[in-house]
Parts: sequence; C-alpha cells; structure tokens
Amino acid sequence: MNLLAAGVAAPEFTLHSTPDQSVALKEFRGRNVILAFYPADWSPVCSDQLALYNELLDEFARLNAQLLAISVDGVWSHAALARERKYHFPLLSDFEPKGAVARAYGAYDAQLGLAQRALYVIDGEGVIRWSYLSPMGVNPGAAGIVKALEALPSNNLQKALPADVALEAS
Repeated sequence: MNLLAAGVAAPEFTLHSTPDQSVALKEFRGRNVILAFYPADWSPVCSDQLALYNELLDEFARLNAQLLAISVDGVWSHAALARERKYHFPLLSDFEPKGAVARAYGAYDAQLGLAQRALYVIDGEGVIRWSYLSPMGVNPGAAGIVKALEALPSNNLQKALPADVALEAS
C-alpha cells in the first residue's frame, strides 16, 4: 500500500452516508477532517476502533475536526451498524465503483476487495497533514490522530496562550 503523503492535496470525493444522502469532502473546508478507512462493518477490530472514535468525538470537535469513516460496505450495512452501536459520525459507503475512494488514497487492497485500515488527517484547506496504515488486525487507536490534530497551526494552543497558561493547559 502506498498511502498519500503529508503535503499532498486530499483527493475530492462524494460518498453515500444513507441511501438518499451524500457527503462530500469539500463540505468540510475550513475544518480539519479525519478519514478512517476500515476493512468491514461488523468485524471485531473495526467495531472496537469505531467505538473508540465515537467516544472521542468531543475531543475531535475541540480540535475542529470532523470524523468520516469509510469502507466498501453498502449503506444498509452502515445504517444497521451505526444504529446498533450508536455511532454519531458518518459511515460512508465506498461501494460502487467498489473502493474508488480507497484507491485514490492508496488504501485499497484489490486482492481482498476491501479498504485497508488507513488513517488520514486533512487540514481545513484540504491538504493531507498525516497518514498512517495499521496492520489489518490491529486497532490503531487514536493517539496518532490527536497528536496530528494538535500539531496543526490552527490548533496550536501553545502559541495562542501566555507561557504560564500554556503549561497549565498541558
């Protein structure tokens, strides 16, 4: 897998979040975006990973970031998973043409026919600032995402606060 590197413009996409609603990356200009590609709905590692991110939505919001999770599963599978697990972020279907967005981001495994477990942080201008590929069976957690978001100039609180306040905030 050759994930796109930091500094590259994030490929634009529009994917279905429900049978009759779509989400486009360009809708989030001015906000940071976390793209979480994952192999399959209902798999134990994916479910754990997405549940962790669901718990961190307030932290992501504090860092001006919107989470978008993407797999090649269909919208009906996503809808059932989100309802059962009470996810409060979009699950986007990269179903047809299968894996087209994952391919554009270098995260598609053609042999397995699914997205790899890849993470991206995209800044408000649509530029990739961080990417990471986790082994298929490993939950990558969220530390890398949070660290990448905190490093963005728009989220660098240390510069905005006096030194004594900045130390207390850490």
